[in-house]
Amino acid sequence: MPHVSPLVSTLAIALGLAFALGVVANRFKLPPLIGYLIAGILIGPFTPGYVADQGIADQLADVGIILLMFGVGLHFSLEDLLSVRAIAIPGALAQALVATPLGIAVGWWLDWTLGGGLVFGVALSVASTVVLLRLLQERRLVETERGRITVGWLVVQDLAMVVVLVLLPGLAGLFRGADAAPDLVQVLLEVAYVLGKFAVFAVIMLVIGRKVIPGILHHVAHTGSRELFRLAVLAIALGMAFVAATLFGISLALGAFFAGMTLSESRLSQQAAQESLPLRDAFAVLFFVSVGMLFNPAIVVEAPVALLITVFIILVAKSVAAYLVVRLYDHSAGTALFIAASLAQIGEFSFVLAGLGLSLKLLPEQGRDLILAGAIITILANPLLLAALDVMLARREKPRPGEAGVARPEPSPTREPIRPTSLKDHVVLVGHGRVGSFISRVLREKALPVFVIEDDDDMVAELRAEGVEALSGNAADPEILKAANLGQARCLLVAIPDAFEGGQVVQQARAVNPALLILARAHSEPEIAHLMKHGASLVVMGEHEIAKAMLAAIETGAGPAARSAAETAALAKAGLAAKHASS
Repeated sequence: MPHVSPLVSTLAIALGLAFALGVVANRFKLPPLIGYLIAGILIGPFTPGYVADQGIADQLADVGIILLMFGVGLHFSLEDLLSVRAIAIPGALAQALVATPLGIAVGWWLDWTLGGGLVFGVALSVASTVVLLRLLQERRLVETERGRITVGWLVVQDLAMVVVLVLLPGLAGLFRGADAAPDLVQVLLEVAYVLGKFAVFAVIMLVIGRKVIPGILHHVAHTGSRELFRLAVLAIALGMAFVAATLFGISLALGAFFAGMTLSESRLSQQAAQESLPLRDAFAVLFFVSVGMLFNPAIVVEAPVALLITVFIILVAKSVAAYLVVRLYDHSAGTALFIAASLAQIGEFSFVLAGLGLSLKLLPEQGRDLILAGAIITILANPLLLAALDVMLARREKPRPGEAGVARPEPSPTREPIRPTSLKDHVVLVGHGRVGSFISRVLREKALPVFVIEDDDDMVAELRAEGVEALSGNAADPEILKAANLGQARCLLVAIPDAFEGGQVVQQARAVNPALLILARAHSEPEIAHLMKHGASLVVMGEHEIAKAMLAAIETGAGPAARSAAETAALAKAGLAAKHASS
């Protein structure tokens, strides 16, 4: 039997099991990440059966973190980051000031050293970047005020953790005895050195990188090679993260975030996000699997009270601190509850800090197990907590009997509001890229009402500024499609290039309105069959339209001399239409 490398076996089994359990979780109306975490527990070292390679799983998870933070940076400018510094800095500080003393108290109760309690408390104070960003992206909140605040909060926490990780080895002697205690001046110099390197990196990325990196992508885009463009995006994301970690001592996540920010103002930022999306999602799944592998179920039996206290600190104490800070800055109760609930978990930095504390003989193994168990439980609880928050806020805003129609309840603040269109006899256009933008321009010239569904928030903002009704999101989402009022629409045009996603849109639209005219696009014969099977009235294949334009040119004459000026113009117009149809 041929030898299978640990990398291949870890990838195959982790992704396969995560997929299967993710489907099961989705079937029971639970977030798929719950299935991913359970998959990790099943292939971890603490459960019987196959044991995946933890080291490889962690390295693959790092790639997921890099791509996730790069994608967030693409939608997050320097101005956005600076606009929330007034609340993000005191908010992150407040959570640390609450969690750290409570962690020290737990350590004292369990007879740990002061250093062990300190490491434990700091580890409980920082939220998981991956969990929170997945949450924001699923709810389309990255570019909202709540999204900017939470992302800024994460950046502050990540930067603080970088400083802690650098200083902890030197400070470890302080907790072992006065003879090994570091010099105060030396500690201050190390802090200044770390912050100085971060400042240099930030200046380089935001001054030089904002010109160089977009320039590289624009040059690659002009080659016309999608393969090279995709490779350039991945090289920039992974390369900048690597440079940040090796040369400047900054976390991979922060390095990738700044790399994305350098591209945020480029017209190619959306295309860059699309190219990195499939890999980002796959590797993000591996992050949750790797977290599940760390969980030791025995801790639930060996230290149940300590585990309950750990979960209380993460879910309740930290949340109260976050809620009070957000309310202090005059934000609504709904916004404060959302931010507090979304930060009520811990993740990757907590694991790194626990491992370092263990290697420095500050944190006992029990402390590491409590941190890992607390992370698993709170990550599992986080989406359920937010779902409960949605229900609670919806009930609070529900009008009392007899008040129906007096005041329309506001949408839940934990999601971007989806407002149904009031248009009738309109064209619903899904996708506003090269094909969709050409279609919408012609429809507007003919004064036909059009409703656009597009996942590029910047494009949606531009359309709204031009007076076009547009909604940001994935048209395969039933809530998004419902807002298009398909029951009274003239037709549905599916202009997105992904036939699989297009098939989902077509199928749902056909179920809503069996008589609706549905036109879609495809790039191959199997895609045409797929879309027609799901209910499309007509599928246009770009290559077919190009062929028709060429045949029309042959039929009208052998060369330019044989054609009239009107024929030449008609052929040019046909070629332009074919070009847009094939884009």
